[in-house]
Amino acid sequence: MITAAVLAALALGCALGAWRFTSARWTYRAPRVAILLWQALGVAWGLASVGALLAYAVQPYDQGVLQGLISFAGGGSPAASWDLPHLLALIAGLSLLAVLIAVTVSAGVQTLRARRRHRMLLALIAREDPEIPGVRVLDHPSAAAYCVPGWNSEVVVSAGTMELLSQDELAAVLAHEAAHVRERHDLVLLPFGALRAALPWSKVVAEAQAQVELLIEMAADDWARRHVSPRRLATALLRFGTAGAMPAPHGMLGAQSHVMARVDRLIKPGPDLSRGMRYGILTFCVILTTSAPFLWVIPL
Repeated sequence: MITAAVLAALALGCALGAWRFTSARWTYRAPRVAILLWQALGVAWGLASVGALLAYAVQPYDQGVLQGLISFAGGGSPAASWDLPHLLALIAGLSLLAVLIAVTVSAGVQTLRARRRHRMLLALIAREDPEIPGVRVLDHPSAAAYCVPGWNSEVVVSAGTMELLSQDELAAVLAHEAAHVRERHDLVLLPFGALRAALPWSKVVAEAQAQVELLIEMAADDWARRHVSPRRLATALLRFGTAGAMPAPHGMLGAQSHVMARVDRLIKPGPDLSRGMRYGILTFCVILTTSAPFLWVIPL
């Protein structure tokens, strides 16, 4: 019973922490660290929520969550007779676990299918340009720039983008897209999109997804400005915003989202988060991520 109470408290703490975290602004000073914290909150919340239900369900075995489930699957007799609340908790816990796994797998499959279809389309309508080697060019007058993540990743720009931007601005946008590919930001977004599909009514989940989307754009901006002028990237984003750039297709990552917040950050960058704060947050992420699995294995 103590394990179930601790896991329930952990799940509630993660939910409250995520709600407070959505309004934090220090995240703009260290987007990669903030992304890790969001991931830790998500993993801990999911495992703690499921674990709290299952810990209560297998409490008659008095062996902890994991060993209790093993005993239940093996047909062992519990130390006390099962009643309706324990049975309902078991059904709820296994159902929640199944839903979280199913929506994650489903989101991944749908994204892979969308990318495969888009790669087939690009093979038919896109072309290579000797001025920007390794980049696929779409002969479309509207501005667009995005990447197709995956094992065979591709960066795509439109002819309208090449006309709209100067060479330096185009180089900045391409560096931004290369950062998305290099750091596999698509994998960062996948579980948050899946959680949004599982809990479409949750404002906290919607805010979390929006925050992570913004943070990965800022992280890509940070990587790009190591190689290009941040002001060139800012002017390119402004041009995208005023030109009414096309959004990235489903499953792809574009450069033209959350424009004004990113431009303001590029032009007026704030102080970096101190090293002590970074290490402190990273340590907290490790503790938070491992706490729920620890409670699954070690009964209290």
